[in-house]
Amino acid sequence: MTDTPGSFSRRALLGGLLAAPFVIRPAEAMSSAKALSMKHLHTDETIIATYWRNGRYDRGAWRDLNHFLRDWRTDDVVRIDLKTMDIIHNVCERIGTMGPVEIICGYRSPQTNAMLRGTSGGVAKKSYHLKGQAIDFRLPRQSLRQTYRAALDVKAGGVGIYTRSQFIHVDTGPVRTWGS
Repeated sequence: MTDTPGSFSRRALLGGLLAAPFVIRPAEAMSSAKALSMKHLHTDETIIATYWRNGRYDRGAWRDLNHFLRDWRTDDVVRIDLKTMDIIHNVCERIGTMGPVEIICGYRSPQTNAMLRGTSGGVAKKSYHLKGQAIDFRLPRQSLRQTYRAALDVKAGGVGIYTRSQFIHVDTGPVRTWGS
């Protein structure tokens, strides 16, 4: 029997040429949810946010995340770029953990950024933290190097590793890497 378009021979099926562990149909992908469990190390606040459901970002969860990731020094809140949540979610999936993700820094106000630039090295003048497009985090009980490699594998935005301070930086800017 010859194969015609849209039909499969027994040999092809048995040979594994068409085998796949599963197929996600568009309707199934649209209904899947994305959630993150996080703990902010400076405020000791925790959050479990299902920020994506039914094919779109959840506005209520977004509001909660904006507050959770605020500049803890000034209490200033901005809209966080939810693509940073996607990056962290993808890192967690690659490692096989869903948290809790330990947050070191989300949004950073201009005052906080200027203060940190004056007291610390490696703080960018035009940091993506100022736009709500960057998060510094770590995954407890996970190797920092393993987390860094998983973030690099996502291939989305900037990824930095800060081994002395024990955190990973991700942002939604251009793809680039730094640190050792």
